[in-house]
Amino acid sequence: MTDENKALLVIMSRILDYPDKLFFQERSAIDECIHECLSSDLQQEVQKGINPLFNLKEQELQELYVDTFDYQEQTNLYLTAHELGDSKKRGAALIKIQNLIYENGLVYNSKQLADYIPMLLEFLAAAGEKTAVLLTKRLAYAIYRIWSHIPCSNPYYNAVELLMKNVFEIPRSEEIAQLEKEREEADLEELPYPLLYR
Repeated sequence: MTDENKALLVIMSRILDYPDKLFFQERSAIDECIHECLSSDLQQEVQKGINPLFNLKEQELQELYVDTFDYQEQTNLYLTAHELGDSKKRGAALIKIQNLIYENGLVYNSKQLADYIPMLLEFLAAAGEKTAVLLTKRLAYAIYRIWSHIPCSNPYYNAVELLMKNVFEIPRSEEIAQLEKEREEADLEELPYPLLYR
């Protein structure tokens, strides 16, 4: 992975995190990183991809973020949810990711789960080569799935596309089929008995 790819991962980890007040305050630091770490062609591409997000008001962007990532199963920002869905195996998978983070010498103290994709993008930029190879494949699938389910009219579409065009490879159809087979859907069937509230 090139230094430019790593820089883009860090930039996009900020862009895909929840847009609180700090998000807008970090704009100048993000712009500085773009100009210092990316080639001129990629600078223009990244600015074009993220500017529509910064052009929204804070509340508008927060509502868009929640509608895009929090209410949609296909576009959520949790790696193991994309890989395993509602499976009981997800708990063990989260512990493995946490251990992977600790083994690479990084301190994990986020309020988010260990498989939170924006955090994993930054982790990937700093991870050792062996870890990076494994994590890149897993994130490629999740990012591709998110990108495939965001309408192209949504300002986050172009932001996510930056990762698919410049960092990750589109998974092969066999890989997608295998992962789709392993993911369990949430059980939303009606209960066989009524729930009574008093």
